[in-house]
Amino acid sequence: MNNFKLWILALVAVVILNACSPAEGNFAGSEYMPDMGHSVAIEANTYGSYHYNTWDKESTIKKADIVRGINAPVSGAIPMGYAGAALQGNVEATMNMLLGKSGINAISIPVNGRAPYYYSDTEEERLRATAEIIDNPFPITAAGLAKGQEMYNIYCGICHGEKGNGLGYLYAEENPNAKYPAAPANFLNEEFSAASNGRYYHAIMYGKNVMGGYSDKLSYEERWQVIHWIRSLQAQDKKLKYDENDNTLNLAFGTPKAKVVVAVPVTDAAPAPVEATEGTHSTDNSHGESSGHSTGSGSHGGHRR
Repeated sequence: MNNFKLWILALVAVVILNACSPAEGNFAGSEYMPDMGHSVAIEANTYGSYHYNTWDKESTIKKADIVRGINAPVSGAIPMGYAGAALQGNVEATMNMLLGKSGINAISIPVNGRAPYYYSDTEEERLRATAEIIDNPFPITAAGLAKGQEMYNIYCGICHGEKGNGLGYLYAEENPNAKYPAAPANFLNEEFSAASNGRYYHAIMYGKNVMGGYSDKLSYEERWQVIHWIRSLQAQDKKLKYDENDNTLNLAFGTPKAKVVVAVPVTDAAPAPVEATEGTHSTDNSHGESSGHSTGSGSHGGHRR
């Protein structure tokens, strides 16, 4: 009888020890009825089954049911990089503008620097970007030029100079401690004045020679505003104009705000034209000329990236 009890106690001890076996290798270990002793670790991209315990099928649910809807943003959420929109007062209106939902010819404006860039850091891709990226997606505005000047002076002017002539503080002769290993680019010479916007944008993204990239320091819009400011420096050097009212430097480099054509949407509610009948006169010009001006989008109404 005593031996039987010993066997029973030994069996119970083995079961208990096995139920509390420690984790090892890929084995997460096991516990006897953990209940709510540990939180449920959920892998959002895994849709297997989670077992509360092994008593029955009713206590086993699919992880997909646990995480369903977890990826959907809550109402009023501000996407990464768009925190500035919360400071504009009307968050919904600002976000609609940024996401291209506010007008018939609006474009989506990624402001967090995470806009996709389909060119790699090679010489061949640099030449391809130089040839393919022509238009600046942002019109020339006074506010944009001010922002571009600010960012340029912070990140670029110390090497390329505040005037864009390549005589920044790290290279200028008046700085006795200047030991820059290579001459910074002079944006005012003919080569850089004629260079496409793509050459500048690619250099900002990846850098060139001893210059490092600034894709992690300048947002998508800031990069283009810096390019606008460089163009304005080139225009100043040539006694030309590059501002929100006029661009006599090169229209391919940027569209002044005053010359941006905004399309007016036409809805079904617009009144139908009155047909002329016998005995009445048409109000249209007899030579077929329109009495109004077209408001359709012009050659600079959209921008190709």
